[in-house]
Amino acid sequence: MSGLTLAQKKIVVGSFLGWSLDGYDIVLMLLVVPSISQMFFPSENQIFSILATFATYTVTLIMRPLGGAIFGIYGDKFGRKKAMVITIMGFSLATFSIGLLPTYLTVGILAPILLILIRLVQGIFAGGEWGSGAVITMESVPKQKRGLYSGFLQSGFSFGFLLASIMFQIVTINFVGDAFDEWGWRVLFFTGIVPGFVALFVRLKMDESSLWKAAKETKIIERSPFKKMLSDKKHRNSFFLCACIMTGLVYMYHGSISILPTYLHQFGNFERVDVASIMIYATIFSWVGMIFTGWLSQRVGRKMAILYFIIGSIVVAIPTAFGILTGNFSTILFVIPYAFVISTASGPIPALFSEKFPTELRNSAAGFSYNAGLIFGSWSPLIALSLMQLMPQALVPLALGLNIIIGSIIVIIPTILSRETKENDLH
Repeated sequence: MSGLTLAQKKIVVGSFLGWSLDGYDIVLMLLVVPSISQMFFPSENQIFSILATFATYTVTLIMRPLGGAIFGIYGDKFGRKKAMVITIMGFSLATFSIGLLPTYLTVGILAPILLILIRLVQGIFAGGEWGSGAVITMESVPKQKRGLYSGFLQSGFSFGFLLASIMFQIVTINFVGDAFDEWGWRVLFFTGIVPGFVALFVRLKMDESSLWKAAKETKIIERSPFKKMLSDKKHRNSFFLCACIMTGLVYMYHGSISILPTYLHQFGNFERVDVASIMIYATIFSWVGMIFTGWLSQRVGRKMAILYFIIGSIVVAIPTAFGILTGNFSTILFVIPYAFVISTASGPIPALFSEKFPTELRNSAAGFSYNAGLIFGSWSPLIALSLMQLMPQALVPLALGLNIIIGSIIVIIPTILSRETKENDLH
């Protein structure tokens, strides 16, 4: 972080940690889906139980646009920092609460109802996290470094996934067999409170966005930023294109990385500890890849960086999906390009979205554009699992690869139609 002041570093780190915690908390459910599906949605059909548990994950993602709208408006009117403090506390406590839930065997139908309710609340708080963190970071770092820090910030989700994978491996080693089903999965959710307190501490120490403070002092704070975004043709078009881009990118990410633990366990018959090891490799290269695409966007432009990786995803999706199930060291060799190429095109997104909107409605517009992509994109794992169930075992990887290609195609058209923003000044 050379070239940044101490205040700028605090903002970058505070935003990164929050987005990492978002990744950590949200994906814990993905890692334990095969293990806890029967605890909350018991069925003789294992795939049905897994689909039902995945639906609770999807519910969290679908609620994020509401959170993006609520905390985006709050951040535009009262400050990015205040919104970030509230969101980090909210979804940290929600994650911790999941570890306290009774199972279906104990309280019957109340168990899945409580799980869904907590996931709904978690989704609202998580929805407000990205917009405030992305905007305050892009408003604070130098223009010539926006691409790099955009990728760094966006990689926070994969970094959180990495930490969750490491913690998952530690817990599976220490809670073997029935012990994991009894207590291990609960311990995983309890750990979510720790990074939450760390991120909260950093955020309380960081400064408010200087651009937002200047806008407040000159009294150009928009009273109804959401209404302004939808009523202005230019902003409305930008919002629509951004939401379409995110729909495809979310579809790709959750249809590749998020579904990977279940894909390995259910269709590759990998043991739980092996799944954890593979996910560590996958998330490391997803993390590094996002930083790289952000850096690349500062040189070739936001659009071209995204398109390079989208085209690459179409090329590698099916071969790597087959290769991952081969087992032994070959699995790692295929997971690396799978994760590095397919899950990382979103590196330039914090910069791209922030550069499209003015300060007085940037938090609302960027945050809601990002989270709007989750309304349809978040269904990717459920669609992929449904396709896999219809396929003969030998063609299951084809279903995974084709589903990823669908997401890639969704991204291409709105990206081409969008204007390049790399040279835009934030105002």
